[in-house]
Amino acid sequence: MIKVENLVKAFGPKLAVNGVSFTVERGEVLGFLGPNGAGKSTTMRMITGFIPPTSGRITIGGFDVVENPIAAKRLIGYLPENAPAYTDMTVMGFLRFAAELRGLRGAARDKAVERAIELCFLESVRHQSIDTLSKGFRHRTCFAQSIIHDPDVLILDEPTDGLDPNQKHEVRTLIRRMGEKKAIVFSTHILEEVDAACTRAIIIDRGRIVANGTPQELRQRSEMAGAVTMRVKGPTAAELRDRLQQLSTVRKTLFVKEDGPALCARVVPSPTALDGQLEESLFDLVMREKWRLLELKTEEGRLDEVFRSITLPDTAPSKKE
Repeated sequence: MIKVENLVKAFGPKLAVNGVSFTVERGEVLGFLGPNGAGKSTTMRMITGFIPPTSGRITIGGFDVVENPIAAKRLIGYLPENAPAYTDMTVMGFLRFAAELRGLRGAARDKAVERAIELCFLESVRHQSIDTLSKGFRHRTCFAQSIIHDPDVLILDEPTDGLDPNQKHEVRTLIRRMGEKKAIVFSTHILEEVDAACTRAIIIDRGRIVANGTPQELRQRSEMAGAVTMRVKGPTAAELRDRLQQLSTVRKTLFVKEDGPALCARVVPSPTALDGQLEESLFDLVMREKWRLLELKTEEGRLDEVFRSITLPDTAPSKKE
């Protein structure tokens, strides 16, 4: 549904987007991650046809955004950054206006407006002027206009910005549900949203894609992926560290510290250790030494650590621990 090829956007000498390529199929929800100024919003504006690319090609449902913009834009719903709206309109009036811009009239328009109000939980403010709404309701109103015509493609720039925890949950659930039948791209600074709503994620930094994969695949890039935290009673700290370093499945022990009456250690597997081998060797060690095992927990990897290590490679905390 979305195909981006070698996309470039230059603002004078600055390359805001530099050779970005990716595709999004129907049934995919793509999270677009990156630090401020990385090129996320610029890329999304080019996908929607809001600004032209310096070079490269974008197609939506097979239609070139530059050469056939009307056909491409008919397929797109767009929630821009900061959720702009006509603040002198009521919620109902704004959504009717948006529906008519999309070519909906009469009963079809009214049905689309009611559907958007229901999906975005706007019933309590439907007759209220937008300039009197809270930031959360204003954001949901702009989200509603993006889905008013039931588009095949959704481009959402920070769709949960300004929402409270309950509202964020509602929007993530809605995105996940709509993503079963649509192609969705949404940018976010909240890494937990990648797990909550995305089937795939891209990390962009300084205008280039630096990572692309499922949330699980990205977590596996974490140094902590596969590391095991263990809590035991019996050994001294020196004994535990010494025994751990003798195991062939162990690359290093990050720390051994007191945890009440027990010791806690985080152990990183060696590159040659297969799945489950580190846990098995640690369990065997505890049994052999007749220690008491209180906990053995495997770390899946942390997206925040991966994000920092990729976008700030020279200052990643994981390399200093």
